[in-house]
Amino acid sequence: MSKQEDTTQRAVKTRVLTGIKPTGQLHLGNYLGSINPGLRLAGETEALFMLANLHAMTTLKDGEDMRRLTYEAAASWIAAGLDPQQHIFFRQSDVPEIPLLSWILSCYSPHGLLERAHAFKSLKEKSLSQAATGKRESINAGLFFYPVLMAADIIAFDATDVPVGKDQKQHIEIARDIALAFNHNHPKVLVPPTARIQKDVALVPGIDGQKMSKNYNNTIPLFSTEKQLKKRVNQIVTDSTSLEDPKDPTRCTVFQLFSLVSDKSEIDALAAKYRAGNFGWGDAKRTLFDALNERLAPMRVAYDTLLTDTDKLDAIFADGAMRARKIARPVLARICQASGFPLAAG
Repeated sequence: MSKQEDTTQRAVKTRVLTGIKPTGQLHLGNYLGSINPGLRLAGETEALFMLANLHAMTTLKDGEDMRRLTYEAAASWIAAGLDPQQHIFFRQSDVPEIPLLSWILSCYSPHGLLERAHAFKSLKEKSLSQAATGKRESINAGLFFYPVLMAADIIAFDATDVPVGKDQKQHIEIARDIALAFNHNHPKVLVPPTARIQKDVALVPGIDGQKMSKNYNNTIPLFSTEKQLKKRVNQIVTDSTSLEDPKDPTRCTVFQLFSLVSDKSEIDALAAKYRAGNFGWGDAKRTLFDALNERLAPMRVAYDTLLTDTDKLDAIFADGAMRARKIARPVLARICQASGFPLAAG
């Protein structure tokens, strides 16, 4: 099959799907590196945003935690600017077409392809290395079939583009391979998706200067209180340059974070203070705190308000599920028809 045939199985308009896994409190890195770019991209084309709670089940087993984290993820994205009326915003578990499609696609997914998935491969290697200690890591089947469910998420909506970081690119390539395997048996039925790697996404440093990540415990939580935000900013690691001495802004985590949330004139003004001297790290951190708090305070209020009204969030989920299923149902019907069985009414 030629490259041109691969990418033109069906004449469809651009449709973007963004998956959001409810696994914990969002931080500034998520906002600047994922949420903001995702919302900008959504403004350019038709977009769906999915709370991937079925994916979260591979590691999250407590039902109350799942409910709480799903509400928190929904409130986070809405508070950050996602408009559920403008875009389709839904819970994965509310769209039964996805798990049914996942089974169909699993029958076109080579075992070896799934074994090569980075996440499963690294976990398997870790488990084998632990075997001698008797504390071997448990690997459930959901972790193995994770890429198939992700493929179903995408294919169920004829999504053409999926914005991901470089570390997630392989999952989209696997979804594409599965779609092409199905199309080899049933030509022009599925839309092979493409990973959209956004090269201009900000690399957000954590309080220790490394990439901001929950794995490094170096994050600035997005919806912490004003007091907690100030404390976290004050924990940013700086060097021992004295107050009187000039400082290089390009080598400072505080300045890098300020640059990600401020306009050019503000950035230039702060850089000049660094280079002039008589400007200490306490001054720099207060400047950063003020900039962050000004930006995050309205979002914090919206987030807290949403979490006190879960009925409103449930109504948003119900509306999103209805709109999502209007797209997924005909897609699944088309796939079932090609597979030789009718899709039951419902």
